[in-house]
Amino acid sequence: MRVLIVANPEKAHILPMFPLAWALRAAGHEVRVASSPWFAGTITQAGLTAVPVGRDYDLWEQLHRSMPGWTYRPEFGLPSPYDAAHDPANADWTYLRTGYEQVVREWHKPSSFPMLAGVVDFARRWRPDLVLWEPLAMSGPVAAVACGAAHGRLLWSYDAFGETRARFLRLRDLQPESERSDPLGEWLGSYARMHGGAFHESMVTGHFTVDQLPVSLAPDGEVPRLRMRFVPYGGPAVVPKWLWDAPARPRVALTMGVSATDHSDGYQVSIQDLLDALADLDIELVATVPEAEQEKLVRVPANARLVSYVPLHALAPTCSAVIHHVGFGTLLTMARHPVPQLLLPWDFDGPTLARNAAAQGGSLVIPADRATGPAVREGLLRLLDEPGFRARAAALSAEIDALPSPAQLVPRLEELTARHRAPQADIPSGSPQQPKQQSRTDEKRT
Repeated sequence: MRVLIVANPEKAHILPMFPLAWALRAAGHEVRVASSPWFAGTITQAGLTAVPVGRDYDLWEQLHRSMPGWTYRPEFGLPSPYDAAHDPANADWTYLRTGYEQVVREWHKPSSFPMLAGVVDFARRWRPDLVLWEPLAMSGPVAAVACGAAHGRLLWSYDAFGETRARFLRLRDLQPESERSDPLGEWLGSYARMHGGAFHESMVTGHFTVDQLPVSLAPDGEVPRLRMRFVPYGGPAVVPKWLWDAPARPRVALTMGVSATDHSDGYQVSIQDLLDALADLDIELVATVPEAEQEKLVRVPANARLVSYVPLHALAPTCSAVIHHVGFGTLLTMARHPVPQLLLPWDFDGPTLARNAAAQGGSLVIPADRATGPAVREGLLRLLDEPGFRARAAALSAEIDALPSPAQLVPRLEELTARHRAPQADIPSGSPQQPKQQSRTDEKRT
């Protein structure tokens, strides 16, 4: 079968999609990855075929221009209405409806527009059987409707978007008919009609959802999901020679995200304060700090090794603990190994991921605005000294390993594609190229 993957030009969104793309390729399926032209190198570097669509843009610059009031909020991290996934008790109908009005106007429309027409055009020409899209790449479901493909979401964090939507629909059904407005559905529906289809709730949550978080980090909610084991991939990786041997002292990793400073003026915590606070501990501190940030440091203690980049999946097995910003990839890469984690969340999905990880028991949380040197030192010593954290980290690692691998998930995706793909006669007309008459893998299986 033909599979089109659609993602915004953001590494945190697209890199977690690649292992499933590799698995589909290895199973014999054709795979194309659509994103902005400037992002083609990131796709081809991973050994996948890129489809440049639309015009170049930076997702986060777009968001900060259209949502200038969206600032760091340590309580929730996400803007309205998606913070309802963190605190649903405070999200009533008015809050959700007005939140959707704002987020469609200021976020989803401007961030989708640069790619949408190009993705649809390619899909109508290439005729994929399956479209996989990340939750913020809303050109994916529009393209699927336009070409009659089955489609599903591939998550890169907990499902704040789907769970917020489920609450919205429940509350909407309780309202008088005249007040049941749906800003997101109305916007997506306008594109569906433009391409010969009609709005369906699957345009928001997919025909199915693939979740890479284990249940302990993302409990089952109202949106059904397929769990898949997370496979670390952070881009090109070279294992340095110093990492070949086991450390002589407990090794602690410190990373605030390699790309975190791409969209801000710096980290929300002081790297210098953390280095100073940990300077006298009998540890080897491996800190990934971009060169531009390294130049701002006044002191580097003798127990610290500063590197601009090191592959986390190679570093993780050698660590006794890790301190980080709660990026999705960092959290799960370290969780694949029994590494206790000190989490310093400050934005977006970080606060909720950190809360769930702390509840699991293998992590401690210090919100970034309270992550002083002494507080981080105290938290790290607890992780190193109290065996309960390592035991719970080992339980989390085992839980992740028990999930189906991307390769094991492929047959299920083939089944779902055969179920949800539109019959040939129902595919909207108007494509400049008719689909090839050939047997597809999922048709043979059914």
